[in-house]
Amino acid sequence: MAYTFMKAMGGNIGNSLCDNERLDYCLEIMAKAKEKGVNLLLPCDTVIADNFSNDANTKVAKAGEIEDGWEGLDIGPETIEKFKETILKAKTIVWNGPMGVFEMPTFAKGTVSVAEFVAAADATTIIGGGDSAAAVEQLGFADKMSHISTGGGASLEFLEGLELPGIACLEDK
Repeated sequence: MAYTFMKAMGGNIGNSLCDNERLDYCLEIMAKAKEKGVNLLLPCDTVIADNFSNDANTKVAKAGEIEDGWEGLDIGPETIEKFKETILKAKTIVWNGPMGVFEMPTFAKGTVSVAEFVAAADATTIIGGGDSAAAVEQLGFADKMSHISTGGGASLEFLEGLELPGIACLEDK
């Protein structure tokens, strides 16, 4: 998701994943956050690679400055510190989605760091989505989380107040 935001802001994302159909939506989200005084945290740097492989050549690039032929596969060290400050101050944390390709050790540092921060936070912690749930389970932090759900999209829709068919049918009984 972060690379779609970076591209929407006019940045270069190289070969990073991007949802080109959501560029305008990203701009709307940023405008809405600004209007409401919400601090929308996006990566300020990213670990990039010249190949989607654990053995790829890597380096750190500023957000929106990923050269062609390279792709972002994890958050960078400045972003990790920025996220740490915010996470440790939060009273409620909803985490849906790993920070990078955590299945490859070379690109797991962001996800591992965020999992550590969320586990250490004095907050209500809600982990949504199969990848995030798997990450906290694999890293041994599951018992430190308030709630873990493999239904990432459904979790977000529930928090948004949308009606979920699986819950609605239970309420009818």
